[in-house]
Parts: sequence; structure tokens; C-alpha cells
Amino acid sequence: MQHDKKSNLFSLLLEPFSRLSSIGKVRNLSYLPRWVILAIDMSIVLLAAFLTFEMLSGMGLQYVHRRFVFIVIPTYLFLHLFFFWLFRTYSGIIRHSGYIDAVKIFIALFFSLLILIVINLSTYFLNGQKLFMNTGLFMNFVLSFSGLFIYRIIVKQTFETYFSESKNTDLMRALIYGSDANAISVANALKSEKPTRFKIVGFVDKQNQNTSKRILDLPILNLRKRIPVIMRSVEAEALIIADKSLTKDEKLTIVDECLEFNYKVYTVPLITDWEDRNEISKKVKNFQIQDLLERKPIVLDNKSISDQLNNKVVLITGAAGSIGSEIVRQVFSFNPRKIIILDQAETPLHHLSLEMGKLKSTKVKIRTVICDIRNREAIEEIFKKFKPEVVYHAAAYKHVPLMEENPSQAIFVNVMGTKNLADLSCKYNVDSFVMVSTDKAVNPSNVMGASKRIAEKYVQSIHYKLNREQQRCDTKFITTRFGNVLGSNGSVVPLFTEQIANGGPITITHPEIIRYFMTIPEACQLVLEAGAMGNGGEIYIFDMGKPVKIIDLAHKMIRLAGFTPEKEIKIKIVGLRPGEKLYEELLNDSSKTLPTHHEKIMIAQEQFDDYEDVFQAVDGLIDTANNFSNTEIVSKMKVIVPEFISMNSAFTILDK
Repeated sequence: MQHDKKSNLFSLLLEPFSRLSSIGKVRNLSYLPRWVILAIDMSIVLLAAFLTFEMLSGMGLQYVHRRFVFIVIPTYLFLHLFFFWLFRTYSGIIRHSGYIDAVKIFIALFFSLLILIVINLSTYFLNGQKLFMNTGLFMNFVLSFSGLFIYRIIVKQTFETYFSESKNTDLMRALIYGSDANAISVANALKSEKPTRFKIVGFVDKQNQNTSKRILDLPILNLRKRIPVIMRSVEAEALIIADKSLTKDEKLTIVDECLEFNYKVYTVPLITDWEDRNEISKKVKNFQIQDLLERKPIVLDNKSISDQLNNKVVLITGAAGSIGSEIVRQVFSFNPRKIIILDQAETPLHHLSLEMGKLKSTKVKIRTVICDIRNREAIEEIFKKFKPEVVYHAAAYKHVPLMEENPSQAIFVNVMGTKNLADLSCKYNVDSFVMVSTDKAVNPSNVMGASKRIAEKYVQSIHYKLNREQQRCDTKFITTRFGNVLGSNGSVVPLFTEQIANGGPITITHPEIIRYFMTIPEACQLVLEAGAMGNGGEIYIFDMGKPVKIIDLAHKMIRLAGFTPEKEIKIKIVGLRPGEKLYEELLNDSSKTLPTHHEKIMIAQEQFDDYEDVFQAVDGLIDTANNFSNTEIVSKMKVIVPEFISMNSAFTILDK
């Protein structure tokens, strides 16, 4: 080890010579080389010794015995050099110096002082003469530490106040909403960010308690006036929300006020959520539309979900999709014995497989299966091989215009695929079968919605048939129904984001169109909860919150992106798509709901059809679909689902 230290020291001493060739490039370096910092530190230490000598000489005192001056100076320099190397006082970036750097310098100088005092006392006992004056050593220590510390402060402040701002003339002036530890940490992180994006101009304290004080030499502003007025007073261009005590309504009010006056809004996670505190500044991000629509955190009955999933074999169809993949992630956290992720889409399924492979778990095994749920024989082989105990059925065709043009495919996947899985779940004694449906199945106006309603009918009828006849099948058949999810494939949010990135226009089908929205994680959490609480035969509907006008959503997204609607980003009305209606419902006109123990989940009380009737109707529909006659297919669908009234579609003639 001593050899290694000597080698390192030797390398350190040689380092200046190895870098002489690059000395002309120092100006282009983002930080000073270590040997330069060490040379400056040693120069300061030497200057401190000289000042000590001169000060004591002025008082008629002798700091160093003249007889030993040629021994003392090399010893003095060597000891400081050694402890600077040992404690690596030179390794930090000067402009980012902090408390730890001051501590390292103090310790290095202290040990140098201690050794010099020991040497001094030793020579006194041996020869009766001291090499140094002890008082001078303490004076030298104070001067050295002061010089090294002040030098770093000067460099740090000079860089922050001159170089950073002079080289970044386009910095965005930003206020931080909050004045607690979270806000201060965000400000510190943003000030040291490279490259710098923001110039922090102050903090906003909603309590109005600290307005006479300053944080990081920046003013604390009170909330006696509206946020836009405060921002205008300090010429701020953006607001960074770092106060996690804000309620949802308070946050929405602030964002709306800022967007009204074209101020940018950013959000940042809570300190406790930061995984890598060196990357804090990167977590400051534009406010997303998801943030505006967020609800109160969902409280799950983890025990009941765990009882259903822990140490079980779980099959998830449509696992590569936005809903299916999130179900996979959430199921994984409940430690099932095995998860079979099934989809026919190779590439996204492969990506999900790689993602899940990164999650270290000795208990949960992941099996990836490429399979089409239309192929009953292939699906049955999977049931035989893996013997799933819980099935989450998320595989479906869901794009309304595409299914209007391809009704046969809607039948093959949404109806026949569901029938295959439901029949096999019963045959192989699956504990729970949870089907993911859609609000478009309610009073459907398109082929996609009608096909999902037929699938719901089949799943519900098979449960009541088995229950009535007390057959050996103990499978609980459960249906979950919810509206649009933010960020899912086909959602307007990714589409609008892409259109904004391309400079517009944003395309909207109708200025009065309204939709319910929910985040993907929230929807999947409720799917797991419903699956755990269900006794079988239920259609669970989710509380989707307040409906959102799509054109208002577009305006907010444009403003959040920093643009002005209709000026920088145009909004274009393109007309309703085939099968599209202005609003979606979660219940039929004749249906009622029953509450559950979860405030966001209700049970739809709907009439269920006799299994034999549904079975024959579905069988006949599948036979018709095999003939690929769109008119015949849709006609039969309207018989099975009488409330199916086509809108903006070629099939409206069938309703006359």
C-alpha cells in the first residue's frame, strides 16, 4: 500500500510535466487541471509562510531559525504537499466548492501543523533549539486556511456572477414557488446546472412569513398579489413549482394564471423522490397535461390484491400495449410466481421483455409468448403449459376509424379472441378472468364499441350460466370499463404533442367534443383492485372525474409548450371521424350503479343475457365475419346490441 501511495505521489509530481504540451489549451477547458489547483494551493501556503515571517520580523521575532532554513523550507512544503495529496484537496472543481472542501483543507493543514509541532518539539529536546516559533506556526495555519478558503470563494462567486451569466445571455429568469428545503435544494441544483437554463430571481412564500428575509441572497416574495403580477415585478419568464404542500386546486389555479399570461410553468419532484441527487436539475420538467388532470392518490387494498396475485401464475394478454404493459409492471410488484406476457406484436413485446429483465427478482419469473388470441389451438397450448391462475385480458383492437373499415377484424379479435380466452379459462379452472373493456361499449356508435359490448355480454353470460348450473368451473369472470387514458396508443395527448413539436396545426374533430380522461397507472391500479374485489359477473366502472373539452385540452397543451394558441400553433377542425360521437358514457340509459368499498369503483347494474342466446349469436357473428361482408357483419352486431346506432358512418343506413 505504501508503494502504491509513493507511486501515486510520484505520478502526481510528474503530472505537470506530462501536461506541458496542453498548457495552451487551458482556456478551452471546462475546469482547471488538478496540477494547476495544487500549484495554486502550494503558492498560497508559501505566501502565508512569507507573510508570517514578515509579520513576526516586524515585531522583532524570529519565525524560523536561520541555521535550519534550508531544511525547514523543503520540510514545510513537502508536508503540505503530502497532506494535500492524501486528502485530495485539489480534486474538486473550484467553482463547485462546498462545505466538504473546506473541511478537507482544514484537516490537511491541521495535520501539517501537528507534524511540524512534533518535529519542532523533537529538535528542541534533542538539540535544545526549535526550528520554528510555535506561535508562528499557528499564525501560518490561520493565514493558509484563510487564503485557501477565500481563494475558492472568490473563484466560485466570480464564476457564478460573471462567467455563467456572461456566457449564457439567454437564461430564462425564473421564480421558485416555495421556500422550504425542497425549494432551496432545487435552486442550488439549478444554479450549478451545466449548461445553465435558468436564472433564479427569487422565491415565493405562500404563507407570507419570511418576506423580510433572503434565501441564497435572493428575495422572498409574498402572495398578496396574483402570481402573474409578482412575476412581472421581477421580470420573470417562468415559474418552477417546488412547494409540495399545494393542493390540486391551488396548483391548477397557479398554472391557469401563468398560462393566461403566457408564462412557462415547470414542476419538480419531492426531495424524497429523487433517486440521484446529482441529477436533480434534470428532473425539473415542463408541466405536463397529466399533472393538470391528476387526482388524489389512489389507495389500494394491497392485501386483497396480494392475496389474489402473490405466488400465482398470471397471464396478461395484450401485454405489449399501453394498458397491458402497465398491468405487467404493477402485477410484478405483488410477487407472483410467474407472469406470462402475451402479445402478437413482436417488437414492443421484445422491448417489454427487456424492461422486465432489468427488474431484479429471484421470485418472479417472466415468460414471453408471441401468440394471436384468435388462434384457439395456440392459446390452449399456453393454458396447458403454464396453467395460469389469473388472467388479465387487455388484448383488443381499439381504434374506432380502423374498425369501421375492418369490422371482421374487430369480431375476430375483440369477440372471438375474448370468447377463446373465457372458454379456456373455464376449462382450465382459472381463478379470476378480468377483462379490460371501454366506455365506447356503452350505447355504442361504432363497430369497435359494439364489438367490446358483445364481448362483455359473452363474459357476463358465461359466468351466470356456470353459476346457475353449478358446474365445476369456479372461474370468476369480471369486466372493467373505463374511458380514455392519457398517453395510451391512440390517445389525443401523444398526437397533440407530436403536432405541437412539428409546429402545428393541432387537429380536432369537433369543437364541442368531450372526453373523460384517466392516467394509465391509475386505470391499471383500478383494474387490479376490481379484479381482487370481484365475485364474478360484475361490470365495474371507474370514476373518471370531470369530462374534459378536447379543444380546451389543446389550448392548455399549446400554452404549456410555450406557444400561443391560434397565433403560433393553429387549431384545425377536421370533422367527426366515422363512428365517433361527441361524448362517451359509462352507463346505458337504463343502467344504475352500486357502490363498492372503493370510492372510485362502482358496479354497473345491467341486464345480462342468456348464455345460449349469446353463444348462438356470437357463433353466427363469427361465421359471418369469415365471409368478410361488412354490411352483414354490422347488421348482426346491431341485432345482438340493439342500442348500437352508427354515427358518421357508412353503416348509418342500417339504422333506418
